[in-house]
Amino acid sequence: MANKVKNLKWMIIGIIFLVVIVVGAIASIYIDIIWFKSVQYVAVFWKILLTKGVVMLLFAALFFVLSFINLSFARRFAPEFQVEISQDEFERPEIQLYKSLQNIQVNKKFVLWFSLIIALFMGLSESSSWEKILIYLNRTSFGITDPIFNKDIGFYMFSLPFWEFIRNWFSFALTLITIVVAAIYVVKKAVKYEYKKLIIETPVKVHLSLLIGLILILKSWQYWLNTFKILYSTRGVIFGAGYTAIHADLLAFRVLMVVALICAVLFFATARKENWKIPVLGLAVLIGGTILLEGVYPEIIQRAIVLPNESSKERPYISNNIEATRAAYGLDKVKIEEFPLKEEISFEDIEKNDETIRNIPLWDSRPVKQTLKQIQAIRLYYDFNSVDMDRYYFNGNYQQVMVSPRELDKNKIPEQARTWVNEVLTFTHGYGVVVNPVNKIIGEGLPSLLIKDIPPVSSVNLTITRPEIYYGEITKDYVVVKTKTREFDYPKGDENVYSIYAGNGGVAVSSLWRRILFSIKYSNLQILLTTQFTPESRIMIYRNIQERVKKVAPFLSYDNDPYMIISKEGKLFWIQDAYTISNNYPYSAPFKGYLNYIRNSVKVIIDAYNGTMDFYIVDQKDPLVKVYQNIFPQLFKNFDQMSDDFKEHIRYPKDLFQIQAELYSTYHMTDPDVFYNKEDYWNTPNEIYAENEIRMEPYYVVTKLPGHEREEFILMTPFTPSTKSNMIALLVAKNDQPGYGDLVVYKFPKEKLIFGPMQIEARIDQDSEISQQLTLWGQRGSTVIRGNLLVIPVEKSIIYVEPLYLRAETGEIPELKKVIVSNGKDVMMGNNLEDALEKLFSRTFKGKEAIVTGEEKTLKELIKEVAGYYESAQNFAREGNWSKYGEELQKLEQSLKLLEKMSEGE
Repeated sequence: MANKVKNLKWMIIGIIFLVVIVVGAIASIYIDIIWFKSVQYVAVFWKILLTKGVVMLLFAALFFVLSFINLSFARRFAPEFQVEISQDEFERPEIQLYKSLQNIQVNKKFVLWFSLIIALFMGLSESSSWEKILIYLNRTSFGITDPIFNKDIGFYMFSLPFWEFIRNWFSFALTLITIVVAAIYVVKKAVKYEYKKLIIETPVKVHLSLLIGLILILKSWQYWLNTFKILYSTRGVIFGAGYTAIHADLLAFRVLMVVALICAVLFFATARKENWKIPVLGLAVLIGGTILLEGVYPEIIQRAIVLPNESSKERPYISNNIEATRAAYGLDKVKIEEFPLKEEISFEDIEKNDETIRNIPLWDSRPVKQTLKQIQAIRLYYDFNSVDMDRYYFNGNYQQVMVSPRELDKNKIPEQARTWVNEVLTFTHGYGVVVNPVNKIIGEGLPSLLIKDIPPVSSVNLTITRPEIYYGEITKDYVVVKTKTREFDYPKGDENVYSIYAGNGGVAVSSLWRRILFSIKYSNLQILLTTQFTPESRIMIYRNIQERVKKVAPFLSYDNDPYMIISKEGKLFWIQDAYTISNNYPYSAPFKGYLNYIRNSVKVIIDAYNGTMDFYIVDQKDPLVKVYQNIFPQLFKNFDQMSDDFKEHIRYPKDLFQIQAELYSTYHMTDPDVFYNKEDYWNTPNEIYAENEIRMEPYYVVTKLPGHEREEFILMTPFTPSTKSNMIALLVAKNDQPGYGDLVVYKFPKEKLIFGPMQIEARIDQDSEISQQLTLWGQRGSTVIRGNLLVIPVEKSIIYVEPLYLRAETGEIPELKKVIVSNGKDVMMGNNLEDALEKLFSRTFKGKEAIVTGEEKTLKELIKEVAGYYESAQNFAREGNWSKYGEELQKLEQSLKLLEKMSEGE
């Protein structure tokens, strides 16, 4: 009775556990369906889900049939045989185990349940291969062939992985079935070793011979596939098939393919004969041949033939690797130009390129982020997670700026206020952005803010009309909008302003059924029990923008730095760069082991208010994205469907650029002999940031490239020779239309010495005035932060710029105190960029605006501005708003300095 109660207890627990799993799965699937409908991509959801289901059922059914047939044969051919064992022997543990196995009833029930359970696992494990199968079924051509087998690259990218997957599955399935069948035969004494002789019943031998023969056919197929996989060989000096792979490995695979096939035939032919001597001998030949041909022979070829003459033997294969790697990473499209260098930059060059100088990025994202958290976070629960470079036409000027979204971080809400109502219904969104030009300084070294505060205040011709950020980088949890609870919108003095969401983001949650399912999904009964919902209430899920796009398109890879833009209508959007990647491009060198092909083929636009997503194909020449477009035609839009407003803000992604720059440092060498000897290997240089030597990162700048008529927004990085510190080239990626995506390398004349970043850093360290100033600051307890060293091409010359930030011992705000400039020959430090340039050239800017402000103002306008700041300061003083009073005084001081300089110029 006790056992029955115990069994009933475990049965009830099992049923409850099963119900929980099933209900949870139903809730998750149903919620995904209604969410995909809300974002207009339900066709993508069904395509993936149904493909997974079909793949799971197909492979489960296939395994079930194979297993059921073979185990049924084993049940039929295995005799019910019992061995007489003495009482003394019976006590031994191994004998007891053997007897237990013997007593297993291999009946129809066992065959059915064993096959069914294993088939279920086999099907579930392969459902994740849906993408590989769909890619194969929708494959396309690359239009390029490999240099060894003359097959289209599409075969290696789309077909070879599929056929390898099929072979591996069948090999595993048949091997597992063979092991189980053989175990049954051994345990049931259908296969036994007596009188120094292996005795096997004829039907059993036929059965096992057929299974082993099929496994050997699959092994032969593997060798055939391996002949193509030599193009991924890691033997030799390059990635891909080298001399040894072509002359030894390829021969080995072809010979072993034939031997494995012969072995299979031998097993089939001798299935009814008395013994397995001939097929076993064949297996021995296969194993020995594998050791000899895959191990010993290639090693002999490598050591005896290749290594003594490696350069000449590997030359054609090095060329194959160079060509494939350059094509796979888009490096074959890099345009090479000579930089028309003249000896020294002049003051006239500076004046002539005032738009370039006005846009030199003195502000770095790290100190700006720290500063904004102090002066623009407004409330403790707001945070600036990212500071992103972009460019806008403000008041008629092409201006490089930093855009910083103000997001809401629920983790910073005080613990006592972190209730479900506050976290889900009240604090639902971030608010606005801060925009600052990259080179303007106000007051005691703070960034000038073009768009700031809450609600957003703009001093340029762009007004934010929809500042709420419901979807962002740190918005991880669900929220419910359009409820009876007012949403916190923004703070106003000592009070708060509340609002009701007016968009169409999220999914309806008012019905009881949906509230139950969402309660299950998020394990929170508040969703079900709350009385705050209305018929219009909507729940926003997957609000993190990277999680959001991955949910819709998990087959793409995504850039680490999504960035926010402001549309001309004043709405906020995110741009997320997406990549198609693969590790199956033949001969192409892998990058950090996980890819050897990459394209930035897709840009995703995400509405920060409604959460809508649009996937635009920006590289129609990418065969991989064409395959995905064939699979999901409803997902993608063409680039010409993107609005001009968005096109003005697309950027060449830094992640991709860094990969290309790292590879180009080697693969700019196209001559195989030069490549082999690494005669012209380049490095990405180091720089000093703060007090540490770090690798220089690519940076965005606005400049006019040699031979171009206007300034444009570019991403660039310098190169130095591997063993020297001088600069040898610049790699540039264009961001503006119509040249977006163009890569250009500007090579400096080798006969001229162009100082590299670390050489300029050394000259800065050696300058007595600068060293004295840095020492003085350090003695006062302040922290000196040396900013990024910028290499800026101007006309036919180079100028170097490095900002210096100062953070007081008791403060958290880094202030931009000095700017260092160099023409390579001299190094000068000034209070701002204009001051430093005037010192460098011993000249003054006359008759035009101060470069540090980047604004064109007449004398009359400046006088009017001074009067306005003075009046505002007095008004704030009367109101007792001393923080605003201080800001206005800082602006007043800056304007007076500009007025003084303009007066001197006249």
